[in-house]
Amino acid sequence: MHTNPFLYFVTLLLFKQKSKHIGAVLISVMIIALLSSVLFLSASLQTTLLNSVQAESDFSVTRMQAGEPTTTPLAWVDAVSQMSGVQDVAPRIYGRYFFSPRQESFLVVGVDFFDTQSSVMLQKLIEGIDLKAFFATPSMVVGEGVKAFLEDHYYNDSFSFKTPKGTFKRVKIAQTLPSTTNLIANDMVILPLELAREIFGLGEEEVTDITFNVPNDAEWDTIISKLHLLFYDVRVVEKREVIKSYERLYNYKGGLFLVLYLITLATFMLILYQRYAMVYSTERREIGILRAVGWSIQDILKLKFYETLSVVVVSFILGVVVAYGYVFVLDAPLLIEIFLGGANLPNHVVLVPTIEFGLLGSIFLLYAIPFLGAVLIPAWQIAVTPPKEAML
Repeated sequence: MHTNPFLYFVTLLLFKQKSKHIGAVLISVMIIALLSSVLFLSASLQTTLLNSVQAESDFSVTRMQAGEPTTTPLAWVDAVSQMSGVQDVAPRIYGRYFFSPRQESFLVVGVDFFDTQSSVMLQKLIEGIDLKAFFATPSMVVGEGVKAFLEDHYYNDSFSFKTPKGTFKRVKIAQTLPSTTNLIANDMVILPLELAREIFGLGEEEVTDITFNVPNDAEWDTIISKLHLLFYDVRVVEKREVIKSYERLYNYKGGLFLVLYLITLATFMLILYQRYAMVYSTERREIGILRAVGWSIQDILKLKFYETLSVVVVSFILGVVVAYGYVFVLDAPLLIEIFLGGANLPNHVVLVPTIEFGLLGSIFLLYAIPFLGAVLIPAWQIAVTPPKEAML
């Protein structure tokens, strides 16, 4: 058989039976778009979070008392600095300030603005600030969620923090963090170290934790062992644990949707198989006529393969395009709430386009192979029957 007439015949069948194919395409597009949206969203959030975590310090050390975190002596900074292989040791105040009337909270981070050893991420967040004007009055840098929340409660230019002593500390809003940092800094408040210490009621020689870096990854386990020998009441959190926890969280949520996708796909394929197994008399006659004029069983299966493959490819491309627009153009309304559910403050996250082509290829195979099987098996059953019976 010549290629051009064969492809022409495939195209003719596609347009002749377009009403049958349109239904399959619409259902396929919805299924593929849903799963692709989840994959795009999960990959984008993971990439943003992991990039942010990579910019954090390698370790944080917190003092423990009765199994609960407590204040960490500032003197530990010198003790940690003297350890071999340790760099960029810096004290930090890190905790939540609860807004009592509504029970919302702010993530307060106190850092030394003049300390180059602070984490790379925080340094990027506060770059561009006029430090002279910033320190002229008690000031802070806030995330967009905090800014919107304070404005809703009529705190337009400043906010009064209530200290443990019962007094109020008025702090000016100097700057709002960019929207690109909303995933990590939406409810964040960045303060000078001394101001954060006053708001939380800590002593001059107290901080919440100490951060540091260990450039040689092979020394990480050794450093952890040394810290536990040096301080018996200490908890060490390493960056690897934080990364793994984020990966488990988003892989778990994405996995739930993958299971639902497989169940939905299996149901759709069963319906599709039933549909093609009960071939209409016109379609049976078409196959019978083709067999009668000399087409082989291989030619019939080849025809149905190209016809079905065209539907599969069109459905997959449309589904992926719809998912891309839904996630990266419309910012995944409703669906993003599942991944950011339980957020402390309303958050509008800017999603960075991230596509895992290997995973999309796997999804295509999981979708295409059952679809082709659901069509080709009934077609083969008709093709192997004598042409005279098929045309009855």
